[in-house]
Amino acid sequence: MNMRRNLIVAIAYGWITCLILLIITSGIIAFSIRLLTVTTENVFYISIITGLIILFISGLIAGIKGKEKGLLLGVFVGLGFVGMTFFLQYVGLNEAFTIKQATYQLMYVIAAVIGSVLGVNLTNR
Repeated sequence: MNMRRNLIVAIAYGWITCLILLIITSGIIAFSIRLLTVTTENVFYISIITGLIILFISGLIAGIKGKEKGLLLGVFVGLGFVGMTFFLQYVGLNEAFTIKQATYQLMYVIAAVIGSVLGVNLTNR
């Protein structure tokens, strides 16, 4: 029972970290769009790279907090992000993911998994 609680707490830490980092980076990107000359293509690539970094860091935090089962932690942190993105897109825009978007979402989950596995391995040394 205690191990299950630790995993839930670790996943919550990963989701909270993800949310905080998303809010901070969204503000920075919005500020830079407002003040700088930025093309749509640049914003797209910056958003993808930023998302990958955020999911990696969130997975890393979840792995460090959970101390075991890094693969499972990363999958849940990544799927939480994908679920939130899907919900916002489906409710807000009434559209499902395209194949291209699903590929990016899979990359986010993989980044979270890599981060959480690394986090677990850092705590087991």
